[in-house]
Amino acid sequence: MNMPLELNPNEQLQQILAKQQASYRQQPAPTLDERKQQLEALKAALLARQEAIITALSQDYGHRSKDDSRISDIMPCINNINYTLKHLKTWMKPSRRHAGMLLAPAKITVQYQPVGVVGIIVPWNFPVMLSIGPLITALAAGNRAMLKLSEFTPHTNAVLKQLLSSLFDETLVAVIEGEAEVAAAFSSLPFDHLLFTGSTTVGRHVMRAAAANLTPVTLELGGKSPVIVAPDMPLDEAVERMIYGKCLNAGQICVAPDYVLIPKGKVDGFKLAFQTKFNAMYGSISNNADYGAIINERQFDRLITILEDAKVKGAQITSANGEAIDNQQRKIPTQLITQVNDEMILMQDEIFGPLLPIIEYDTLNDAIDYVNDRPRPLALYIMSFNEATQQHILSHTHSGGVCINETIFHVAADDAPFGGIGPSGMGHYHGKEGFLTMSHAKTILSRGKLNTGKLVHPPYGNPIQKLLMKLFLR
Repeated sequence: MNMPLELNPNEQLQQILAKQQASYRQQPAPTLDERKQQLEALKAALLARQEAIITALSQDYGHRSKDDSRISDIMPCINNINYTLKHLKTWMKPSRRHAGMLLAPAKITVQYQPVGVVGIIVPWNFPVMLSIGPLITALAAGNRAMLKLSEFTPHTNAVLKQLLSSLFDETLVAVIEGEAEVAAAFSSLPFDHLLFTGSTTVGRHVMRAAAANLTPVTLELGGKSPVIVAPDMPLDEAVERMIYGKCLNAGQICVAPDYVLIPKGKVDGFKLAFQTKFNAMYGSISNNADYGAIINERQFDRLITILEDAKVKGAQITSANGEAIDNQQRKIPTQLITQVNDEMILMQDEIFGPLLPIIEYDTLNDAIDYVNDRPRPLALYIMSFNEATQQHILSHTHSGGVCINETIFHVAADDAPFGGIGPSGMGHYHGKEGFLTMSHAKTILSRGKLNTGKLVHPPYGNPIQKLLMKLFLR
């Protein structure tokens, strides 16, 4: 789609979907070579236009680090394509299964068939990785795709639309823009699969809309991803392992550390270690090309409101570099926040920005209880070199994914599924799991000339059937 939808968005979207559905019916099973050609063309286009993408991302944010964009938006897409090209032949190969004595002689295979048309709803925080990434998976699985881009990233959208329309006909890949009305109409379409990345609140609306069509959904949501710093972990080391995950894209990441649980008596040491490391990485942020801005005034005002609410309710707030918030550039140095409580907005909703609550705990089990008393997060971060401690936390908590002595990098693992659990999401994509998510696993039973199925036909009670009953009902 080369223009934003303005009038009758539902009707226009339905027309695009109908074209893609018709195209799928004409070619329901793209070959391995066709899929690889699509992915190779997409890779070449991303590499050729990476500077334009980086510039557009910075325009949308007011300022965004070029390296942040290259590392977190473009590089994951290239790695994803490379990995997919390497393994796609194996993924597409039908899987041979065992028929067992009851069905013998018969051949059982599972064929992985494209589901059809996949809808992809893209958030604003990583508009390239979270549009192109799912698209890679959809194309690898042989599908058509419609992408609804965020209205908050118009410059990036323009580059993506031009890039994708130069490679793919609209019957294969369609790009949609528009405000909330268009998003609502998009999520109500009868897709064969719908992937949404965004907030838990909006995710509920998306799932409700999809349910009317019995559309399967993959929901990549978020929540408050905790960091548990175990008693054995040196504070300097803990900070070094988690600070990048909090500061990348100014904390506007669904898997960013949302709050930190610290052993009692170590909060001041943790704050000092964080400040020291932050200053070494960034120093002053106002005119620092490496530190990103908050995407827009709406999100900036939301974060300021959260800070003011916490301060009024008794929180202590410390700037990581000692500088004030830069209102003009919408830049916020990480705010280290102590003496927090559940009455604060800060501790109720996902922060999605450079605010970091720090909470003391008495025992490790108290920290685990704190996490388990709240909705299951998209990610959990364990800071400990003690294997028994690591296993204890792993076995007593639930989360979409885990990093041990690291943060956020599990998302970059191409050979592993990514997804949430409960309020942080459902379903998986990335790698083979993504291919399976966007494929239909069709079981095929095949018999030759020998027909053993007639042995169970009525009239019942013949000697062969009695023997079968004795053989299999035991």
